[in-house]
Amino acid sequence: GNHTQPKFILLGITDTPWTQAPLFGLFLLIYIVTLAGNAGLMVLVWVAPSLHTPMYFFLTHLSLADICYSTVISPKMLTDLLFGNKTISWAGCMTQFHLFALFVTAECHLLAAMAYDRHVAICHPLLYVTVVSPRACWQLVAWSYLAASLSALVYTSFTFGGSFCGPHRVDHFFCDASPVLRLVCSDTRGSEAVIFALATANGLGTSVVVLLSYGRILHTILGMRSAPSRARAFHTCASHLVSVSVFYGTLFFMYLQPASRHGSRDKVASVFYTVVSPMLNPFIYSLRNKEVKAALGKCRRRM
Repeated sequence: GNHTQPKFILLGITDTPWTQAPLFGLFLLIYIVTLAGNAGLMVLVWVAPSLHTPMYFFLTHLSLADICYSTVISPKMLTDLLFGNKTISWAGCMTQFHLFALFVTAECHLLAAMAYDRHVAICHPLLYVTVVSPRACWQLVAWSYLAASLSALVYTSFTFGGSFCGPHRVDHFFCDASPVLRLVCSDTRGSEAVIFALATANGLGTSVVVLLSYGRILHTILGMRSAPSRARAFHTCASHLVSVSVFYGTLFFMYLQPASRHGSRDKVASVFYTVVSPMLNPFIYSLRNKEVKAALGKCRRRM
């Protein structure tokens, strides 16, 4: 069919010429901070024995997912802003969407695993070593990548399985499901229903685990007798919930609404979970912790 057309055109975030350079500088800075923050956290966990715990094991995989799906999106967006060449091949568009769907879905499951880990650590500390064993950690991470891989295959198959009509103009800054499906000649209601159902299962399923875990954590925190311990634990949970809320909130806005309601606001929402959230995660989840600060101090003294 016509779905093998060689080129798509990404319309980008904006077509206003005088905004291209400022946006390029801003997103380049964000991308550099994202790579440095997440890669630095992964290296620190690897070299610091004090951080060889389940919490930081999950954080390294979260950082890996952040690096991967940010790299899938940001370099192409930056070259489009800098050079104005916004074309992308059909194969490149499909590959970009597939990898993006894989790592974003993996991040949803990793966030659920991290919330469960914190729930066991705070609410059932005596059972923590038994319940969150190294084997259990690897099983949770393996399930995250397996569920993400299968989901990404389904998303990609139903997004790029039809015949595309011209003009091949994708009204977005990357190849996402909704703007790509608008270019399909045939009826897309079946594909949209499957994508919506699977996105609901992944998004709502993992968010329920996160909310239930943090609900139990907050209940346990409020029952603590020590005011400093209660304040410290509440502060940490509040920071985590802010990051989770930004990530899930924008995802739900994008993928859990009818296709007819998608519009220009989608680009703004997409910036938050594709560009901003990967930059903030290492700072919110780890760099404010005493364990990380202590490990950084030891590394400085060694150097």
